[in-house]
Amino acid sequence: MFGTLLQVALGGAIGSTARYLTNVSVMRTIGAGFPWQTVIVNVLGSFAMGVLVVWLAHKGLTRHAPFLMTGILGGFTTFSAFSLDAATLWERGATGQAAAYVIGTVVVALVAMFLGMAISRGLVS
Repeated sequence: MFGTLLQVALGGAIGSTARYLTNVSVMRTIGAGFPWQTVIVNVLGSFAMGVLVVWLAHKGLTRHAPFLMTGILGGFTTFSAFSLDAATLWERGATGQAAAYVIGTVVVALVAMFLGMAISRGLVS
């Protein structure tokens, strides 16, 4: 159990660092205003989760799921930040943007998940 906790903690540190660097990069590139950094992180994280869930299962490597999926991707993706961004847009009175953000992020993240799974299945078949 302790080994698994260490895997999750190390993965979380890596994922959180990657999340921070993504935030900084996106803010410098695109700027503030709309939470693109959260959209990008959640879509990339969903795609990676789709790839990993298929690949790890196919290769019999599910023992790495705590490090890769719970740790790295859990630290990288940000549903709580997504929720805060949506609430902030809503409270600013940008209800249309808030709705587009929520619906768009969820739909694109789900598409990315299925795309990652399909690509992974094609590579392991």
